[in-house]
Amino acid sequence: MHRPTLSVTLPLILLILGIAAAGCHKKELPADNPVVVNKALYDTASNFYVEFNEYPAEMRNLPIGIFDSGTGGLTVLEKLLSLDSFDNITGSAGRDSILDFAGEHFIYLADQANMPYGNYEAEGNSDYLKELVLKDALFLMDDDYFTNAIEERPAGRKPRAKIIVVACNTATAFGLDLIRSMLEQSGTGVKVIGVIDAGVSATLDELDIKEGDAPFAIGVLATPGTIATGAYERTLRAQIAERGITTPIDIVNQSGYGFAEAVDSDPDYVNPLLFVPSSNYRGPALGEADGSIRQELIKAYNFDFSDNKMLARRNPGGGYASLQLNSADNYARYNMVSLLERHRQSGKGTPLRAIILGCTHYPFYLETLNETLAELRDYREDGRYPYRDLIADEITFIDPAVYVAIECYNTLRQDGNLAYRITPTRVDAYISVPSNLLEDTCLTQEGMLTHDFKYGRKPGTEDQSTKQVPFSLKNLDKNNLQRIEERLPYSYELIAPSLK
Repeated sequence: MHRPTLSVTLPLILLILGIAAAGCHKKELPADNPVVVNKALYDTASNFYVEFNEYPAEMRNLPIGIFDSGTGGLTVLEKLLSLDSFDNITGSAGRDSILDFAGEHFIYLADQANMPYGNYEAEGNSDYLKELVLKDALFLMDDDYFTNAIEERPAGRKPRAKIIVVACNTATAFGLDLIRSMLEQSGTGVKVIGVIDAGVSATLDELDIKEGDAPFAIGVLATPGTIATGAYERTLRAQIAERGITTPIDIVNQSGYGFAEAVDSDPDYVNPLLFVPSSNYRGPALGEADGSIRQELIKAYNFDFSDNKMLARRNPGGGYASLQLNSADNYARYNMVSLLERHRQSGKGTPLRAIILGCTHYPFYLETLNETLAELRDYREDGRYPYRDLIADEITFIDPAVYVAIECYNTLRQDGNLAYRITPTRVDAYISVPSNLLEDTCLTQEGMLTHDFKYGRKPGTEDQSTKQVPFSLKNLDKNNLQRIEERLPYSYELIAPSLK
């Protein structure tokens, strides 16, 4: 066979390449997309590229994906696992003694290494928070995971999610619309559900407000980041208007300073090994500024000082020179009193009829919150009851989780994406951990990301400073695991067998 010589073919090749280059234009990426979205959709060389074109067209047997900034979102998983609000044959409302998600598979992600999400806004880095939220969604939609923190590329394989449930209020406030836009561009048909709309709808449904009802107040207890966005108040006001409610309603917003972090046993907020105040502490401390423990409210807080649950230094002449919270129960007390005191200081005087628990971590301590509220109702100071008239005879705590579960069921049923398996329900749980490839200067003595590194990272890079690995006894705090076992039996039963 005759082969042309190189001297003949090279000019021809160059000519062809030149013509191709002249007619070839670089793809214009959507300018309003976050960088990580464009990487996920278009950049095949990126760590975050997802082959959306290979997404299964038939999604019914894919798992339900759920993510949160930590283990608090397991309260949402628990509601999904235990839900029995529908007839499984007809889909109509009503219990049938068959769990609504029986036989479904779930993937849960706790972005523990990057929490608390609520602090990114305060650190002036909300753009990186938005990127974290998008990466959480991308993890659920991709088909791989890291088997350990030292891998450069993920070696594990997992199924993709058929729906995404954002179990984090802060993530919903900052990233729900971004996730929804990314999903629409992906062409997969995957939908996303957030907790805020569900929580607000649940609140107004529960209150069943009638024409002529007396003015009242709704409390919102959420992370500083969620409160900063105004998402709950904005959604409440919008739904109140849509429903034509004319009763005057005050909204009391309380930032849950350190509460979620304490529930997840972050050592910058609680450390059972300490007996005196710590210089590394980042929770509420004695002072006068917003977010401080107020000296004049010490009796109202009624903190538990036993077993180093409060870290204190006393003045020689009496009183406290320093106070730091050192248990999640005391964080619950602090924030409940702070909410009522904030309302009292406003001078509006309307009774609280409902309090929205705007963080999935908070329902773990509902008993303490209720106990504190009962104490405040009977708290007496200088012969008067400063909080009694601010607490309605019947007050409802709203946990949005059950309403998220209901919305998830309805969405999957309407789309024909319920699995209807007769095989056992399954949960595969993952948690983010610091990469073993990080410099030591990026890590604390406990092996967590340092505060400066965590909140100083910039969006738009190929950064993989944290990696999603399976739940294990090594990466789950023993106190968290005990709390999950005691309070979330459905979740624990499905997660525990895989822990090593």
